Amino acid sequence: MRKLVPPPALCGFLLLLALMFVASYAAGAAVGPVAPGMHETGTSRDGDDGGDGDGGGGGGGMDMDMGDTHGSGGR
Repeated sequence: MRKLVPPPALCGFLLLLALMFVASYAAGAAVGPVAPGMHETGTSRDGDDGGDGDGGGGGGGMDMDMGDTHGSGGR
């Protein structure tokens, strides 16, 4: 029966690990997003469409024409 019980040090480590995850999640939830303009996906606040004009809640609309990207120099 003694062989089925994990060592106390392992149980303590797993408990400490779980507490650290809970504490870091709580701190992250309390602080909120870290980048300006960052918000939850799929939601829009105050009718904001994300600024890209497509009516969606995110993305950023990076529709840049890169031109010739293969380096042929227009030949």
